[in-house]
Amino acid sequence: MDRRSTAVTVGCLFVVQMLAAAVGYALAQGYLDGDSSIGALRVGVLLMLCAGLAVALIGLLMYPILRPVDRGLASSYAALRLAELAVTAACGIYLLARLELVPDYLLWVYVPTGIGGLVLTYLLLVSRLVPRPIAVLGLVGYACLTVGVPLDLLGVLDMDTGAGQALLVPGGLFEIAVLPVWLIARGFAPYPLVDPGVLRVPATSS
Repeated sequence: MDRRSTAVTVGCLFVVQMLAAAVGYALAQGYLDGDSSIGALRVGVLLMLCAGLAVALIGLLMYPILRPVDRGLASSYAALRLAELAVTAACGIYLLARLELVPDYLLWVYVPTGIGGLVLTYLLLVSRLVPRPIAVLGLVGYACLTVGVPLDLLGVLDMDTGAGQALLVPGGLFEIAVLPVWLIARGFAPYPLVDPGVLRVPATSS
């Protein structure tokens, strides 16, 4: 897959994973609240797994794009996205078996999301593969998410309401609107735009 096709696919996958996760969680929560049937729960879990699969595909597709910038961090990003899929799958199996959510389910999913997102946006920032304001928005969003998880677990705030929910806004805008729209419309910038002192790739690569 060439860089342009990868950019479009990754942009679409970001939107798919956000929508599938939101609808899937809503269906699962509707069953747990007594508002829907077991069939809705199964569909919800399936959508949550689809979201996890989309996330894993993003990590794998981004690896060859990020590898010239920093091979180790590119590998870490792919691994963290696969870990997010594993967490989602484990929580989905638990939900179907026990008919209840894993305690703090979303927070455990947010852990690899936040750390992986910081890796991604750092690499996007130093490589200039996307405009700096986009990378900075993502960096801020994932930093808020990463800080918010332990604060929620400690009972300092609730990420489902108020100030805690506000921490999700920058990352949400980055994932469902700003980055996908840019990637689909414009794709990745070429590597030569990067400061040669930052990019760890031979001068002949593109």
